[in-house]
Amino acid sequence: MAGARTDTATGAGASRSVEPRRRRDPVVPEQHGAWGFLLLPVLLGSATGGWSGELLPVAAAWVAAYPLSWAVSGRLTAPRRAARFDRAIRVWAVVAAPLMLASVLLRPWLVWVGVAYLLPFAVNLAFARARRERDLANDLVLVAECAAAVPVVAGVVSGAHGWTPPWSAMTTTDVGLAVLVCVLTLVGSTLHVKSLIRERNDPRYALAARLFALAAVPVVIGLAVAGGRSPWLGAPFAVLALRSFVVRDRGWRPARIGMIELACFAAVAGTAYSTLG
Repeated sequence: MAGARTDTATGAGASRSVEPRRRRDPVVPEQHGAWGFLLLPVLLGSATGGWSGELLPVAAAWVAAYPLSWAVSGRLTAPRRAARFDRAIRVWAVVAAPLMLASVLLRPWLVWVGVAYLLPFAVNLAFARARRERDLANDLVLVAECAAAVPVVAGVVSGAHGWTPPWSAMTTTDVGLAVLVCVLTLVGSTLHVKSLIRERNDPRYALAARLFALAAVPVVIGLAVAGGRSPWLGAPFAVLALRSFVVRDRGWRPARIGMIELACFAAVAGTAYSTLG
């Protein structure tokens, strides 16, 4: 965080002031768990249709758009210190712009995807302006943005060019299952992490996290079987349900909680690769 900090060292009856040191303006968001949110839909989308080298700039643009949007939102969240986000905006605009241009050149129909994403981004900005960017509702908007990226990735790896989105590749049963898996994983993670950190004093979040994790298991298994896929798609959700009961130490540091969440995301993605597509 930008600003000045004064340290005072005391010894032998005397004190010495240390010159305030100004920290560099932040460039990378502190919400490190969001990177897992961004990577999961890319992995799930590619699990339904394979991998393509042309997905690389699209995935990179998707990831780079997050810190850019974070910096833009930051100017609204902290208007008195808005300038501290200018450096991040410049850095990530330089990174994201050429990646977005390359993505559109490879898949012109992604222009319409970008236009569609302006609506949920406007919602994010409204929450930021109201200084409510940590609200559960805003987190759910992020989940919706991530889930919507699953069919986009499937469309990219299908190889379709031109200005018309490849709807047939983006609306298969496997893509639908992948979207469901993405939503349930990210909503469950949001509730679980909130119950341990920001809402750790509200028992309703812990209860909601557990009930949601338990309900997700039969939902995924049932829809996987109905879609002609292996019920093993629901296996990692059994692990997620167990995690919601076992990982309950509210004294854990966020980094430790985040590592467990990333491991769970990896299990979800790995199972999707073995059961979908």
